[in-house]
Amino acid sequence: MQRNGISAKNDATTATWLLTDGLAGNQRQASALALALGRTARHWLLQPQAPWRWLAPRRLPGADRAFGEGFAQALRGERPQLVVGCGRQAALATRLMRSDATRAVQILDPRIPPSHWDLVIAPEHDGLRGPNVITLLGSLNPVDDLWLAGARKTFPAFGQLPGPRTALLLGGSSAHARFDRAAFDALASRLSAQLEREGGSLLATTSRRTPADIRARLRERLASLPQVSWYEPGEGANPYPGLLGWADRIVCTADSVNMLSEAAATRAPLFVFGIDRVEGRPRRFVDSLLGLRRAHAFDPHLRAYPVTPLRETARVAAEVRRRLALND
Repeated sequence: MQRNGISAKNDATTATWLLTDGLAGNQRQASALALALGRTARHWLLQPQAPWRWLAPRRLPGADRAFGEGFAQALRGERPQLVVGCGRQAALATRLMRSDATRAVQILDPRIPPSHWDLVIAPEHDGLRGPNVITLLGSLNPVDDLWLAGARKTFPAFGQLPGPRTALLLGGSSAHARFDRAAFDALASRLSAQLEREGGSLLATTSRRTPADIRARLRERLASLPQVSWYEPGEGANPYPGLLGWADRIVCTADSVNMLSEAAATRAPLFVFGIDRVEGRPRRFVDSLLGLRRAHAFDPHLRAYPVTPLRETARVAAEVRRRLALND
């Protein structure tokens, strides 16, 4: 991955460039689309400079210098056939990269008219519509049967744990979500009671938005139970794919559209905790999952139900390929 620059190998022979600000969720969506398109891609980590980063993706004077000299040189040189960006800063970069020879695809609502890009891919809950807008439920992700099989192969130890295996995906508060210690205590109490009643295993992971005090509190309460595996960011190899691959059921907090989308792409029943604590766009997505019966509200029983995986990425990629006439 290059920082505001492109290696000597990253020229027009690489058909696709992925431009993001480095946030994991944005990188994951851009990578998932390139993978679904079957295209070799070069990642470019953008480090935007003032004053352009403040109003991106609006095109202020001198915007070709927004990402440093390496990016400016790329604009003057031979560009790739396709650029894919995700996030507001990337929206400026893809807008600048767009030309007769380079098609620009922007993931997430850029907050200005989508006509500045060849295609904009936005979640339905954002409400963005237009002739060059492709909508999807949730977010782009790589989860399909092949990905899940690979995850099980990479993390075989989880398959030896007794079932039912419950994967717990924990987020935290955000602009649209309110989670506090009391809420997570309630979740821990209900899960503890569930495991004590029926046995099985708990596989838990936190996110970067899970507060440290809540992580410590949950780990203390749940680690006293048998067959608990706990992971926090930075603790070695991230077993998150293994959790999804081996889960018999998944419990996910309602705040993260990305985690919910990936959980919904598996074949495991999905239970959403804290629905009443989420509002705005994430709440609209949760309501869509509930309406489709792909997810159920968290309850004390976590009963299995028939599952049809929600897999939007392949459909979106096929639509991108068709609209842009991508043949490779």
